[in-house]
Amino acid sequence: MRRVFLIALACLLTLPGCVAHGDPTQPIPTATIAAKQPATRLVIVLPGRADNLEALRNSGMADAIQSAWPDADVTYAELTLDYYKQGDAPKRLHDEVIAPARAHGYRAIWLAGASMGGMGTLLYDAQYPKDVDGLVLLAPYLGDRALLTEIDQAGGIATWNPGPPRAFTTDSWQRELWRHIQALSHDRPRTANVWLAYGDDDRLREAMPLLTPALHADHVLVRDGGHAWRVWAPATRDILQAIEASRGSSASGSTSENRSRTRVP
Repeated sequence: MRRVFLIALACLLTLPGCVAHGDPTQPIPTATIAAKQPATRLVIVLPGRADNLEALRNSGMADAIQSAWPDADVTYAELTLDYYKQGDAPKRLHDEVIAPARAHGYRAIWLAGASMGGMGTLLYDAQYPKDVDGLVLLAPYLGDRALLTEIDQAGGIATWNPGPPRAFTTDSWQRELWRHIQALSHDRPRTANVWLAYGDDDRLREAMPLLTPALHADHVLVRDGGHAWRVWAPATRDILQAIEASRGSSASGSTSENRSRTRVP
């Protein structure tokens, strides 16, 4: 997987804006905001390219998440670009953050990521499928324009032919990531817990219509605004409120023989 993230780095460095740095010789820095009541769930938030732990603390995500899920701890994981450069970011995220959280005994763990963190969320799901209970993708970075154009000209993700499967390498990581997205599109129970949100003026918005057919239509939220936490945090609150409403409806509604149910934590 090492070269996957080296090419991801090269692509991400071409985007405008600053870059947050970290020390990958040290464990991934984290900060946990305790739930407002006894915690039964955890949401792990991955940063965008410019975000360090302080920026995550100021993102508004903890307040947004806990206003919808007051029983959720929120862990910010400072998985900056320097960690991706080492080539083992998903493994480190698993070993240092998610596996210990699972051992803690949460009944559900969700992973949310913005921009670069959205890319990292999908890469984690590709390497550790179904290891977390749900994904919240906030304007994820999905690769360069050439491949996006290829998918678009093929008629979209449903009719695009990614070619024979390959290992994640410098040349193939973007194609393999989209192969994973295509596989998700055929696993409707899995995508019952995958959500997407982005702003209508987001600089990465051109890729989003290629991703949305892989998801449930009502799991895609488009909000006013650009590539910023002030868009993503309220959208995350709305997503979790919708999940909670669906959970309550399922609990009080008719039996599965009479209607299908979305699995929610």
